Amino acid sequence: MTVLEIIGYASAMLIGLALGLSGAGGSILTVPIMVYLLGIEPMISTAYSLFVVGSTAMVGAVRNLRQGFTRVPIAIAFGIPSMISIFITRKYIITHIPEQIMDFGGLELTKSIAILLLFALLMIFSAVRMIKSGKRKEILLKSDEKPNYLRLALQGLFVGFLTGLVGAGGGFLIVPALVILAKLPMKNAIGTSLLIISVNSLTGFSGDLMEREVDWSFLIPFTLIAVSGIFIGMRLASKVDGPQLKRGFGYFVLIIALFIISRELFQL
Repeated sequence: MTVLEIIGYASAMLIGLALGLSGAGGSILTVPIMVYLLGIEPMISTAYSLFVVGSTAMVGAVRNLRQGFTRVPIAIAFGIPSMISIFITRKYIITHIPEQIMDFGGLELTKSIAILLLFALLMIFSAVRMIKSGKRKEILLKSDEKPNYLRLALQGLFVGFLTGLVGAGGGFLIVPALVILAKLPMKNAIGTSLLIISVNSLTGFSGDLMEREVDWSFLIPFTLIAVSGIFIGMRLASKVDGPQLKRGFGYFVLIIALFIISRELFQL
């Protein structure tokens, strides 16, 4: 096992750590770790990412459900449209994207590069949100307003499409949607987000099972390391300064995104 592979396996713990702390961010790390540290092809990495994030989030979701932090009706309203969208995307849309999308002035844009660049743009969007929210302490109060179920369903369709396309769980979009549209306090938004992420990701992975062989000898140990991280993350969530941690993680994600863009566009 090479040094990069050892670092790659060790980095799996960061996936669970991010999910446990904020209900988001785990999938943002999974694909870069697999592609750049473990040398796995991008399209396979997006599939494996769905399993790792889905399994890890499921562990967190069960714990939050037992503690009463998960709003199941809201998870269903958001999750069912999202599940349908992700399955269609993985099963029918991804498979019809050509391997070579375009060749512009000698710059060849392949399917794998396009997926990584889109992933990097989502990382930048996520990082900016985390940095901004980390500059202030969030004051989130319960509201008597009823959740906007129609907008939740539409947001679910959009998140499902992105999840299917790049192999990201979409927590960085789900948590804000649950706070704004479902009027949930942050603890409930994180608990509900983990349930949605787990079901979405595992649904997307099920579509890939029909299309390719899975290296379970790699995927199971990697996932178990990520699962150990979520227990640490959930324990730390009640002890650390959330806004400052979120801000620091945002800068970390931004650096990784810029690395991906420079690597794929300029081969740096």
